[in-house]
Amino acid sequence: MKLKDFSCILLLLFTLNSFSQHKISGIIISEDGKKLALVDVYDKTSGAKYLSNSKGEFLIKLEKPGNYELVFYKESYAVLEKTISTSDENIVIILDKVTNLSEVVINKQNDKIFALTKLKDIDETAIYAGKKTEVISLNKLTANKATNNARQIFAQVVGLTINESSDGGLQLSIGGRGLDPNRTSNFNTRQNGYDISADVLGYPESYYATPTEALEEIQVVRGAASLQYGTQFGGLINFKLKTPVKKPIEFLTRTTLGSYGLYTNFTSLSGTNDKFSYYTFYNYKQGNGFRPNSEFESKNYFGNLNYQFTDKTSLHFDYTHFDYLAHQAGGLTDAMFNEDPTQSNRTRNWFAVNWNLFALRLKHKFNTDSDLSLQLFGLDASRKAVGYRSNRVSNTDTPGTERDLIIGDFVNWGAEARFLKRYKIKNNGSAFLIGAKYYQSKNTGVQGPGSSGSDANFNVAGTEFPFYGNQSNYRYPNLNVSVFGENIFKITSNFSVTPGFRFEKIKTQATGFYRRIIRHADILYLDETKFENNIKDRNFILLGIGLSYKPLNRIEFYGNVSQNYRSVTFNDIRTASPSQVIDADITDETGYTSDIGIRGQIGNKVTFDASVYGLYYDDKIGEYETQNPNGSAAPVRFRGNIGTAVTYGFETMFDWSLNKTFFKQNDNFVWNVFSNIAITDSEYLKSDAPNIEGNKVEFVPFYNIKTGTGIGYKNFISSVQFTYLSSQFTDANNSITDNNDNTYGVFGQIPAYYVADFSTSYKWRKFKLEAGITNFTNNSYFTRRATGYPGPGIIPSDPRTFYTTLEFIF
Repeated sequence: MKLKDFSCILLLLFTLNSFSQHKISGIIISEDGKKLALVDVYDKTSGAKYLSNSKGEFLIKLEKPGNYELVFYKESYAVLEKTISTSDENIVIILDKVTNLSEVVINKQNDKIFALTKLKDIDETAIYAGKKTEVISLNKLTANKATNNARQIFAQVVGLTINESSDGGLQLSIGGRGLDPNRTSNFNTRQNGYDISADVLGYPESYYATPTEALEEIQVVRGAASLQYGTQFGGLINFKLKTPVKKPIEFLTRTTLGSYGLYTNFTSLSGTNDKFSYYTFYNYKQGNGFRPNSEFESKNYFGNLNYQFTDKTSLHFDYTHFDYLAHQAGGLTDAMFNEDPTQSNRTRNWFAVNWNLFALRLKHKFNTDSDLSLQLFGLDASRKAVGYRSNRVSNTDTPGTERDLIIGDFVNWGAEARFLKRYKIKNNGSAFLIGAKYYQSKNTGVQGPGSSGSDANFNVAGTEFPFYGNQSNYRYPNLNVSVFGENIFKITSNFSVTPGFRFEKIKTQATGFYRRIIRHADILYLDETKFENNIKDRNFILLGIGLSYKPLNRIEFYGNVSQNYRSVTFNDIRTASPSQVIDADITDETGYTSDIGIRGQIGNKVTFDASVYGLYYDDKIGEYETQNPNGSAAPVRFRGNIGTAVTYGFETMFDWSLNKTFFKQNDNFVWNVFSNIAITDSEYLKSDAPNIEGNKVEFVPFYNIKTGTGIGYKNFISSVQFTYLSSQFTDANNSITDNNDNTYGVFGQIPAYYVADFSTSYKWRKFKLEAGITNFTNNSYFTRRATGYPGPGIIPSDPRTFYTTLEFIF
């Protein structure tokens, strides 16, 4: 490590604290004189959030004297906006009790508080100043939440690419900026702030997707999140679940019926009793899918228990259980897709997941300026897949023959501690964050012969098929220790600089064996077993810096640059796929991400975010088509470090409230339009692989456009959304689609496509009815060419589907 690297760290560690000189304090009561605890108090100028204590008292420390616009909010009470001066004394805030609010009125109140397109600069023990951040508020969406329809839910997050599937939203696969969307493996994926992927080092894929019906918001932080949340190029996606309601009990149930046998039920209980609060749900899903051999069933339980020891200290426990079994219809060739995208020639492919997540979090406020959080989390999970996976996709799956079986067991745990201190520099509020994370896993991976039957049998059939071609059995004892820190230096009242660092120690290991057998016409040509004990141990530091300038209220110029790193995974290397070969010398990926943009809000009418970005990859991991180096005549996708690549583009999000612009006098009417446009280009700058240099990076559509409108009157609201993506390559040698290909289906482009969705809802007293049509133009398209499960081949997206949901809350 260089001396200048240590200088940056020391600068962060030895910042000094000073104290606020100005404050606003008072008491919050109801109209009948009752003191109100846990009232949200928002400073609209800075975006800072505070809570009243058990006596209804609130205290806000400020940088300078003057008038401040504050918002007071508590569930079941009317929102109050009030301008208060630092010179005011004996402040008493009175909130009026409100009952039977219409949904439009509730949305209007929430708009005043929650209509933010970014995270606050400081949120509990996290710093987001100068970063590209986006927040999806789920209570404002009119979408198919029962099936986690990612195309609708992430509509206003610019530049994302999505792998769509017809399994009821059991998995989430999103990428962007040239990152493979498969199971969101290029993002650090979290739920309530803790990791939920299989193994953040050795297998960073997410087989569990938090149900949208349980979410309060989704937080997205782009590549600069690598300093606080891991090293990934994509950044962070955090699924924040609903918090307990402030009454003893609330019961909610939602039942959805839809096309192709879809049935889901989501039931939750929530409440608060003195210092104890809870939120729990059970989610059941089943469906048949629009293709043969694609039925699924899932069960998901979540429990959250909280105890507020004092106004400053609280303890929170989460447990998540998720299991599902899915029949997989397999992939198609281009000729098969063009002939009939609803067909399937795979009857024996199955996939099963069993996920158990645990998390315990302690939050403590030493004072109004100092926050501590300590989180312990763990995972005990498995994924199992069995099926016929020939890379000749058009081949018929013959009953009585062997199937490929892959079993992965994931046991890991970790701890993360964070401390955040607010302080002053020349009367300007700054903040320092320091944190550390320990993570270890003991995962196993087995590949071998599956049974000759057609059922979901996940037992190794070694006796039935002793000469199965690809067998392996590995342990993956991975270890990660990291220390990270960031500091907001508030140079002036509207300009800040936020440098940061992350030190990483990563040790990945693969211990076990793989066996290769080549046999034809009962003649054994090769039978070799190779034992391995591979260890990769590395230490490195990532640096970054963010800038923020706020010339006007709610207008911000921001910019950041951050180093990124992606650890190569042994689990990927040692899992054989008939249509894919892994380079034995594959190694880690390094690079940078950067953003420069402007975002903000114009009055209460328009929110926007426009930026340019760049991603630089060194030793970028990718795939290209080549002849099988293992001797087979069939071509394969070769995966390795292809070379140096860059992805860059322009992204903009624009949301316009037409009713607040043209219909200000009609409080019952709501109408907004939004556009979300990403224009992206890419290039491989150099490569040792043949015919790669100068090519486009895979998974990068030049145009990625999402636009829509929502309109409502009183308790009725509806929305229409349109999505368009131009064509994108799926491999580094930019293979062109052969529409007559009736053999493979794993090579070629993803053609340009568009899709349109309609959703509507109506609320009456304690009932709410939702309905919609997804892909109402009934386009045939696809978003993925799979190399392994559930393919190989083209995975078609859903045709026109209908759904309806009935909600009851008590």
